Amino acid sequence: MLRGALAGLALGLVAAWAWSRGFDPRAWLWQTHYKERVLNAAELSRYTGGVESPGLYLAVLGKVFDVQRGHKHYGPGGAYSFFAGKVAGRFYDEDGSPTPLLQQAQALIEEGLRLQAQEKEKKQRFPPCNAEWHSASGSRVWCSKESGGIRRDWAGVPRKMYEPGSRGSHCVCVRTDGPPSEQSPSHQPRNRGDLDDPRLQEYEGCHPLANWCALKD
Repeated sequence: MLRGALAGLALGLVAAWAWSRGFDPRAWLWQTHYKERVLNAAELSRYTGGVESPGLYLAVLGKVFDVQRGHKHYGPGGAYSFFAGKVAGRFYDEDGSPTPLLQQAQALIEEGLRLQAQEKEKKQRFPPCNAEWHSASGSRVWCSKESGGIRRDWAGVPRKMYEPGSRGSHCVCVRTDGPPSEQSPSHQPRNRGDLDDPRLQEYEGCHPLANWCALKD
């Protein structure tokens, strides 16, 4: 069971790395018929990038990639050499046909992409604040039209955001005018942006409509 958990973790790290660089596993994952050569685990184990190795291969969800160009990362001594020449999971049988485990992987990828899109939408609505700390003046948070790396046509004001199930808070920038992003059954003012979101809280001692706030230690 431990080996399976480690393999799953390794697979998740590789998938996350791929997603962060714009690679969408679904582009090849949905294909179930291949005419390419099929490698079993023993054959794949030869492709570790070593001196006597015929190449450097990386297997992700049953699909084999030639990563020779990334030898310094995946080859011997590289930070990701653990992944080279190994099979994480059994997503295809020896004939190259998909196994039931592949459907589970597809569902996990879809869920991961859904959560990724959800997080992106949340940051568009509530971009993170800019923040700085100085030994003399302490901490300060502020909002701009590019704070949090989110370009927009409004700056907003800083607020504490409390996520469900989380004990702490983090600073987000909140739009102050126009209709709310989500309609509520309660009667809210129509020109306060997202200020009335129940997850938000004002910073004590700061003007509620100022775009910056000096935090009290």
